[in-house]
Amino acid sequence: VQLQASGGGLVQAGGSLRLSCAASGRTLSTYGMGWFRQAPGKEREFVAAVSRSGINMDYRDSVKGRFIISRDDAKNTLYLQMNSLKAEDTAVYSCAAVYVRITSWVRTRDVDYSYWGQGTLVTVSS
Repeated sequence: VQLQASGGGLVQAGGSLRLSCAASGRTLSTYGMGWFRQAPGKEREFVAAVSRSGINMDYRDSVKGRFIISRDDAKNTLYLQMNSLKAEDTAVYSCAAVYVRITSWVRTRDVDYSYWGQGTLVTVSS
């Protein structure tokens, strides 16, 4: 499966952005999906993940209540709605996919993912 992330840009603190991750090659309906980010000089970190069913989600603590992950399997697309953005959210955001058998599984470790899209840069100015 090929993944293409988009939607990044420059936004002021307190603003919102919606990232998209379009998949091709295979339907996403059998994959768990996730978003990760990497800030300059830092390691890649987990942001949010959603189960194959779309019902179960997990978020890193610092984005809970501000970010929402969702998926539209009919459009073969994963989303990340980011609200109340902070300067510390500045990073390159990447989407990832992994085939899972259990529809409720949520994967939060980057090593669990098999497929990665290129990143999209989000810059939040304070």
